[in-house]
Amino acid sequence: MISFTLSFVALILGYLLYGRFVEKVFGPDDRTTPAVAKADAVDFMVLPSWKIFMIQFLNIAGTGPIFGAIMGAMYGPAAYLWIVFGCIFAGSVHDYFSGMLSMRHGGANQPEIIGSYLGNTTKQIMLVFTIFLLMMVGAVFVYSPAKILGDMWEPAAIVESAGQYTFWIVVIFIYYIVATMLPVDKIIGKIYPLFAFSLLFMAAALTIMLFVKWPSIPEVWEGLTVEAMTPKNIFPCLFITIACGAISGFHATQSPLMARCLKSERMGRPIFYGAMITEGVVALIWATVAMYFFYNEPTPGYQLVSGGQDVVKDAPSIVNIICNDWLGVFGGILALLGVVAAPITSGDTALRSCRLIIADFVKMEQKSIRKRLYICIPLFSAVIALLIWQMSDKEGFGKIWSWFGWSNQTLSVFMLWAITVYLVQKKKSFVITLIPAVFMTIVCTTFLLSEQVFSLELSYALMIAAAACVVSVVWFCLWYRKYQKSIK
Repeated sequence: MISFTLSFVALILGYLLYGRFVEKVFGPDDRTTPAVAKADAVDFMVLPSWKIFMIQFLNIAGTGPIFGAIMGAMYGPAAYLWIVFGCIFAGSVHDYFSGMLSMRHGGANQPEIIGSYLGNTTKQIMLVFTIFLLMMVGAVFVYSPAKILGDMWEPAAIVESAGQYTFWIVVIFIYYIVATMLPVDKIIGKIYPLFAFSLLFMAAALTIMLFVKWPSIPEVWEGLTVEAMTPKNIFPCLFITIACGAISGFHATQSPLMARCLKSERMGRPIFYGAMITEGVVALIWATVAMYFFYNEPTPGYQLVSGGQDVVKDAPSIVNIICNDWLGVFGGILALLGVVAAPITSGDTALRSCRLIIADFVKMEQKSIRKRLYICIPLFSAVIALLIWQMSDKEGFGKIWSWFGWSNQTLSVFMLWAITVYLVQKKKSFVITLIPAVFMTIVCTTFLLSEQVFSLELSYALMIAAAACVVSVVWFCLWYRKYQKSIK
């Protein structure tokens, strides 16, 4: 618990100190923002800052800082280090610049921003990559809540005629269509703050219970002596498993949604950097709860909690069991919101971002419903096709989730390199994103070759990591030298 307490304090100090430094590097000013200059009462509009924060937090969080932190805790207390250092020095910086650059580029989406600094070819690649990633988010976050709700209740007649979970999948898809097409203040602006509050309240309640129980769990300095609950290599798998709560490329697709609703650039730090730090705190809390569940001494939590032994490695079930055991009936309701509402909201904002990215690419205005339908109909058809494949293949969900994890972090790599180029061009301190960009390049390259494709041993994975480090650093140095010569 000492590691948890110190990590909690570190995240708060990270926002107050490093967050202010990052803000100073960017230099927000009083220029007119896209929310004012391009107001259309659909996607561009001024919203209250507290509401933007809550929506941004829920958009980037979903169940990521819960499920990811629980699975990351299987690697032991090293999860604390990644959450703290990743969140302060990588994730929050990534999210802040993603939002602020979107504002500076008229509310531009992530592929547009990347293309502005890494070239048109990279932009086209990232356009396809991002759209497919967001479609995967939509498909994954339909099936998981539909399965949970279907196991609780589903009309028997529909199950017999159309199959299990079909009823809830249709209901969720109808919600997706409505939420994706309506103006941002109609559904997202009204109910998302409530869902965000429930997640924060659940995290606060669990924090109180942790301090009341004060479990005997491994500390960071004992990390090497703790036997991991998973056979996978801690590098690079930990850095892919814990994305939301440390750094997540998906966030760069969500920040532009709120960048289109901010009245002032000076709200960027509390909205973008602050929401990511908040997500890091939530991830830290759930990682600690999972430490209790896996490693508590002398008896692990899964042996103390009713039904725990049956769900040792099932993150959604762990959430449900812990919340019901520690927080009672009210906790069970919060858990249901966490594992059902949160992924649904992440799915619909992912598809909303997808609609806007496609609209920007084909240069189609989105003020009229008819123009929104032109994009939504083929988009949802493609997501339905992906979902049908996922359900027809027994390993479909696992395959999509695995590739989603890698794709998500790869997205952060391109965004970090784009931000680094921006900082070089503006003669600002580019080291703050160069180091995270190199590190995440190493992580994603190593994971792709050692885990997804070849399943190599750790020694070979580390050799790949070293090669990726050398290549990325040499590439940047050559580009930097060429750029400096071009501006003389």
